Amino acid sequence: MAMPTTRRDRWLALALLVAVIALAYLLLVHPWFTRPLLAINAEISELQERGQRVQAQLQQRVPVARGLQQAQAALAGRPGFLREATAESAAAALSSRLQDAVASASPGNRSCTISNRSPLQDTGGGDNAFPRIALQVRLRCGIPEMAAVLHTLETGSPRLFINNLNLLAQRFQQSPNETGTGLDVSFELVGYLKPDALADAPAGASAAGAPLAPPPVGLSDGAGLSPAPAMAVPTGPQAAADVPSDGADAAAAAAADATDRASDGPEEDAHED
Repeated sequence: MAMPTTRRDRWLALALLVAVIALAYLLLVHPWFTRPLLAINAEISELQERGQRVQAQLQQRVPVARGLQQAQAALAGRPGFLREATAESAAAALSSRLQDAVASASPGNRSCTISNRSPLQDTGGGDNAFPRIALQVRLRCGIPEMAAVLHTLETGSPRLFINNLNLLAQRFQQSPNETGTGLDVSFELVGYLKPDALADAPAGASAAGAPLAPPPVGLSDGAGLSPAPAMAVPTGPQAAADVPSDGADAAAAAAADATDRASDGPEEDAHED
């Protein structure tokens, strides 16, 4: 006789069925279907966000291009880099610009003079993106003239920078033209080259310093001619086949000449007799 099912048995059977379904989902459905679909959904969301960022950047293309053109036009009107192609020429340009600034602040060097100026080595070891050109400068100037010189150097074009500025009060006269109330000033005058300036310079220097082609064989620098160097004798069957027949022709011509001389000899003796 079968036992009658109770309400508790029904709930127990339902719980077992739910557990079996959940276990089947975890073992079969989730690893093979749900997880790949979730990964695809996350990748789709990431690609959509990336596409939105790209679209936003593309929409900023026109304003950025316009701003770049304005910046290039401003730099063309007031260049920031030195125009020279080598470090030596750039240092010479810095020295010339310093001389012009001192001359404009004090014509005839009456109130400002250059005591010393020497180029400085770049201690960056080539790690700097922009090659640095610097001069160590020492001036003896009056206070207004010194201010004018510094203002002229820092506000001119190309852009120059004043580093390690040291000011000392001058309490004595080093020349009859000085009043003894000026400043003894030392500083570093710094400018920068374009990043590709020094990279292009060695190519031109090597092309300019390339040795000239040697003179033609057989010609010397003097008025006379120097003997041509001996030609290398070819070896091997192929080289022997490629040798021209100039030697055989020369030998035949020499033999013919000797025969003519031999035949002409008796006739000349007969005429002399």
